[in-house]
Amino acid sequence: MGTKPIRLAIWGAGIFARTTHIPSILALGERYKIVAICSRTAASAEEAAAIVPYQVDTLTDPDAMLAREDIEAVDIVLPIALLPDAVIKALAAGKHVISEKPVAPTVAAGKALLQRAADYRQYHWMVAENYRYDPATVRAAELVQLEKQIGRPLVCDWSVYIDLGLQNPYYHTSWRRDESFPGGFVLDAGVHYIATLRYILGEIDAVSAQSAAFRPDLPPLDTLAATLHFTRGVVGSFLITFSAGASWPMPLHIVGQRGTITTQRNLLEYQRHGDQIHRLPLDERQGVELEFEAFADTLRNGIPHRNPPVQALQDVAVIEAMLQSAAIGQRVAVERLVP
Repeated sequence: MGTKPIRLAIWGAGIFARTTHIPSILALGERYKIVAICSRTAASAEEAAAIVPYQVDTLTDPDAMLAREDIEAVDIVLPIALLPDAVIKALAAGKHVISEKPVAPTVAAGKALLQRAADYRQYHWMVAENYRYDPATVRAAELVQLEKQIGRPLVCDWSVYIDLGLQNPYYHTSWRRDESFPGGFVLDAGVHYIATLRYILGEIDAVSAQSAAFRPDLPPLDTLAATLHFTRGVVGSFLITFSAGASWPMPLHIVGQRGTITTQRNLLEYQRHGDQIHRLPLDERQGVELEFEAFADTLRNGIPHRNPPVQALQDVAVIEAMLQSAAIGQRVAVERLVP
């Protein structure tokens, strides 16, 4: 097993880089060495570097960062519209890449990106979809797919209510509300939930959706509701809104022939018909730390990870089909990109 620390540069020093990426990387101890942080402004790079308990170089020139031979991999935490070009620049510079989700703003842009990235397949590229590493998600998939605890899954439902107001720091990130990518927050956050559903229940073949724009400060829309038709026959409902919050939990419910599963981050319960409810113990670590651990395992030990770019693009394809269905008022088939 490889033990040499991965010399990592972080490209982007926004909220998620500071509050989640850097702490998660540091939690993995000697698996990583953050050697540089590059941001649009020196002030933001220095603010992020101050979190790291050792000396880190700060830069504002991405080309200078990518030209450094001492950097082995790049963690790209940039606005969605900027991700495709940044990924290609990093791969072309001979760096391994872990880039934030969604992989691209549209399916078309993502397909073009994957085609360009194929020229650099000698370098590893992982999309940072942390929900595929969330312990509750992983355990729920095992219950459904491996242990057969609830029998054949039949239906699922998931309603997510997020009050994206002035108190939410992500509200103040201008690029998330500048309509530089379709769907706004519905795409930005929605891919998390689609990744979870696909990981647990398999591919989604078709969707029927409606959308609404209750708040003009959250363009182009803030609410989406859809019926999901899965390849394996499961029928599901999914609703996500950023126009208002709710005081109750927001779990995913899965009902099978022999039982049910209720899951949300850090919680998983299942019950076979006629039996007591079982709450399963879970890894207390968050998905971001676990995905960086997996990325390190890929780079050092050749162990495959769960987040190849094509999987992340399939998440985008489901959201894009929902947006199209809502626009035309008809059921839409989801473009299949994964085998």
